[in-house]
Amino acid sequence: MVTVSPSECEEVPTWAYALQLPHDPRAARIARVTLRAVVAGHGMTQVQDTAELLASELVTNAYRYSTGPATLCLKGLGRSRLRVSVWDANPHIPPPFDKRSGPLRPVPADADGGRGLFLVCHYAQAWGGYPLGNDLFGRGGKLLWCEVGYPADSSAVAPVPRAGRAEEPGAIVGTRHAL
Repeated sequence: MVTVSPSECEEVPTWAYALQLPHDPRAARIARVTLRAVVAGHGMTQVQDTAELLASELVTNAYRYSTGPATLCLKGLGRSRLRVSVWDANPHIPPPFDKRSGPLRPVPADADGGRGLFLVCHYAQAWGGYPLGNDLFGRGGKLLWCEVGYPADSSAVAPVPRAGRAEEPGAIVGTRHAL
């Protein structure tokens, strides 16, 4: 684990929550309900719809492509930005979160899947992922994350584009691109 002092961080989380999710098809719904309560409790309802969609996609991806539990983490970054992260035991970083997939492209209309993480990358201001080595509990896997936000001095719902930053070595980071 990398230790970072607050002066090295772009913004220190003002609050954080973690929810352990079993490998269960109901996990995405439970994650959405929890996110709604947390976002409302912290007065960030302007990001609720987008954050709910993105969290649901990340949790669904963890359920579909991993065989074990997942963890949803929610972090408030100031009063206007939310980071949503999902850990799962599968160490594979999927496209478009991997470095090899190239520029973000829409999924063909006749494709059976592949839209979930595309939506995350399209609607998040920043996103990324990184593999995790084994921790004290013998877990490895990966962490995929995204950030949503709005101007702190405005009631506008429009998100604020910003460059992605990662907290771990080897992190893969992206920012939203115009289609």
